[in-house]
Amino acid sequence: MESQNLKQRIRDESTVTNNTTNEINKNKRSKRTIMAKRGLRSLTIAVAFPISLTLATIYCSGGSLAKKPFFWALHLASLASSFLMGLSGWLVWAEGGFHRKPTVLYLYLAQLILGLLWAPITFTYGATRLGLIVCVSLFGALVGCSQSFRRVNPIAADLVKPCLAWVAFMTIVNFKLLFI
Repeated sequence: MESQNLKQRIRDESTVTNNTTNEINKNKRSKRTIMAKRGLRSLTIAVAFPISLTLATIYCSGGSLAKKPFFWALHLASLASSFLMGLSGWLVWAEGGFHRKPTVLYLYLAQLILGLLWAPITFTYGATRLGLIVCVSLFGALVGCSQSFRRVNPIAADLVKPCLAWVAFMTIVNFKLLFI
């Protein structure tokens, strides 16, 4: 009789242990789900913000430029660049890079502002010399972003490379506009 009680006690303890383990696992899964939802929400904001600002700039400075296919390609490439910079900025933010090194944030904001200013200055107002200065400054800010991002997250720095190529092309276009 004593052996039956002993076996039953072991079974009861294992059932209690399994129930607590299951509850702990459920809590961990729910915490992971919450964290994933927060991460997805912050990623959406980090990418949507620069894209919406770029779209607003395109809309405000569009006008007669929208009729030429070259300018549509220019706008699409600017949107792609905004997307990549938003994604790389989010990767740096997720690693805590903006909090640990505030200069990274300043470089990111500088490239965002300069990127938004270039097209209206160059095409809407026709100030190609000032546009060239803005473009070269944008290239410098992107180089700084790339180097700073590399210290925090190498993938974020690699996402800046296509943006650097795009700004180099914009600089050439802007330089050619000086002589037209």
